[in-house]
Amino acid sequence: MAQAPQVAQHEKTVLQPQKKSSDRIRSTLNKTKMASSILWLLSIFSIFTIAACIDDNCAACNAVAAELEIQLSKEKPRNHLDMRNRLDSKGQRQGKVIDYRMSELRAVELLDGLCEKMQDYTLEMIDSSRRVWIKVDNWEILTIDKQEAKTHSKDISSYCGRLLEETEDEVNPQYYL
Repeated sequence: MAQAPQVAQHEKTVLQPQKKSSDRIRSTLNKTKMASSILWLLSIFSIFTIAACIDDNCAACNAVAAELEIQLSKEKPRNHLDMRNRLDSKGQRQGKVIDYRMSELRAVELLDGLCEKMQDYTLEMIDSSRRVWIKVDNWEILTIDKQEAKTHSKDISSYCGRLLEETEDEVNPQYYL
């Protein structure tokens, strides 16, 4: 019977290091959960901060639309897209001929690089209560703070990306008909 307490004592010494190890693991998991929670909160905060950067969504949206109109005016007329690349049993080509103006290719070409071009825009004060987005041709001759102007240009560029992402489903279905 004297050996039973020694075995129990031995089991206690074996369990003690395991308990310390599990405590360390629990502590590490708690720190990881806390870090991920903080990261999640910071990302939510940054999303709301970015969304708040654009005070007047209508003016920013109008600036994006104006840049898109510039792209449309520069667009060269194109022929139809010939998608007839299969031959039937008679040797006739099969497939569709798609009007370029209604093609997905046109939408991609027009929207590709649009948001990068929005980095040429910044806010200008019209009067004490009104600001408008302007296209800057030469950043060196700006009379406003250049650092602030560059910040505004990045804001509208990111706004453009969010705008295109949000309206993608409304814009593109007509091209897939």
